[in-house]
Amino acid sequence: MKQSKSDLILAEYEKRPWTKWYPKGVPADIDIPEKSIPDMIDEAVKKWGNKTSIIFYGRKLKHKEIQELSLKFATALHNLGVKKGNRVAILLPNCPQFIIAYFGILRIGAVASPMSPLYSPREIKHQVNDNGSKIIVCLDLLFEKVEQVWEETGLKHAIITSIEDYLPKMGRFFGKVSGRTLSVEISKKVEVSLFQDLIKKYPPNPPKIEINPKEDLAALPYTGGTTGVPKGAMLTHYNVAAIQEEMFKSFPDIEDGKECTIALLPFYHIYGQSVIMMTGAIRGGLGILFAKPDLESIISAMEKYNVTLFYGVPTLYKYFLDVKRARRFNWKKLKHIFCGADTLHKEVRKDWMRFMNKEIREGYGLTETTAVTHTNPLGRNKPGSFGVPLPNTHAAIIDPETKEFLPQGKEGELIVSAPQIMKGYWNNPKANEESFIKAGGRTWFRTGDIARMDDEGYFYFVERIKDWIKYKGYSVFAHEIEEVLYDHPKIKEAAVIGVPDPEVGERVKAIVVPEIDYRGKLTDEEVVEWCEKNLAHYKVPKIVEFRGEIPKTDAFKIDHKKLRAELFLVKEK
Repeated sequence: MKQSKSDLILAEYEKRPWTKWYPKGVPADIDIPEKSIPDMIDEAVKKWGNKTSIIFYGRKLKHKEIQELSLKFATALHNLGVKKGNRVAILLPNCPQFIIAYFGILRIGAVASPMSPLYSPREIKHQVNDNGSKIIVCLDLLFEKVEQVWEETGLKHAIITSIEDYLPKMGRFFGKVSGRTLSVEISKKVEVSLFQDLIKKYPPNPPKIEINPKEDLAALPYTGGTTGVPKGAMLTHYNVAAIQEEMFKSFPDIEDGKECTIALLPFYHIYGQSVIMMTGAIRGGLGILFAKPDLESIISAMEKYNVTLFYGVPTLYKYFLDVKRARRFNWKKLKHIFCGADTLHKEVRKDWMRFMNKEIREGYGLTETTAVTHTNPLGRNKPGSFGVPLPNTHAAIIDPETKEFLPQGKEGELIVSAPQIMKGYWNNPKANEESFIKAGGRTWFRTGDIARMDDEGYFYFVERIKDWIKYKGYSVFAHEIEEVLYDHPKIKEAAVIGVPDPEVGERVKAIVVPEIDYRGKLTDEEVVEWCEKNLAHYKVPKIVEFRGEIPKTDAFKIDHKKLRAELFLVKEK
């Protein structure tokens, strides 16, 4: 039977041309151990138990101490009635308790479902009701939000902790979020335990639970909800194991038991959770934990602890460029600086090389892919590209409407097939049906991102489908306009969205933060004129708004969703 053009193109993707760029000795496919996360942690503790696992504002905890505390917490959960498969919510910033609770939950076969500390009561209610959590592990300062919606949820028990619980005795202060401040009046209907009381009460011997790594869930993180209501991504123990093998065996210079990293990216977010927290526990690394961004303190920690790996997002690197001490720091001492979760604008990349003289290695991934599918390989970093697929990972470009495969160089929707792809969305068959397709004997996940592959197998981000702006029938990419705006010498930061207009579909709006010296001086005429010189007429912003800052998510990404939502809030007034 004659093959279609689409099938022939798929056959070319199946050859995985990018594997020639893998470091010597790294195969196209790597064996993924069928082990549970608790089993992998037990193996790590046997090797590196006496090594320091985390440092939290001076407080040090060894790998074996983290393990013992998580075992005690697992026993406590078991005695509170948590069974295999039950979901347990976590509402904590980066702190030792997050790690202890997370691994304690997994130890008894339950499922960790972290939430952003910035969640509103409404968002908390949605997530715990959607996944049926009966217990929440919560910071004392955040509990008031939980209590507001307690009676509207299925929650039965709250485990409360304080930042101070794991601070050094001589340093129990934490700026504006200091103290054991259980200041809220806890309703009699709310059953509460203190985290530390449970740790002291129960021994480190929870029941042994059999876990099927490929079937049983480890975590249920929620997507950002940029295309609607947030959805739970069902990640198995095997998904997590796949990332550990594929990502870190791709970099032979990264050594188990020897690396140190800054753990600033939030653990509730899949990037911080999978690549930083999980890697530290499974591969014997040291993490310097920060509960909130403090760039001066981060640089101090990098100098003091000889950090070897740094994981960040574009906004964070932009912030560092404005810190004199960060410019003086010797970034070349680090083995790698990784960037993910968003696109690194070329102007930031150029300034980084100018002042820091150490390349940033971009990668790509989603919550649904356990954080990573692509990265720039060791020895061949290609600026502007988010790299090539990891071992075991297949990637291709399709027409988002026809689902036909598109050849190299063409822009279309990125799809991936790999062991780290989630099992599916929690309790959402419609979303699963829309997000997965079958082709060439594989199941592919539709990322919802527009990308292209060059003739060497490197992939480039073009736009998120949800950020497409439709103007008079033209498809306008917000990311392309943002790049042009970032090139303007008077612009510090920019974001572009579409404003609904019945006459033309959507008008292009630019939200601009001028450099400090040009605030109040840069005009919208200058911005438009700059865009007219560098863009086709239909891409030029029709609306320009100046701000002192652009809203960010707590993963430090520009919050396009919030910017779009503001349009409708204004209309409702």
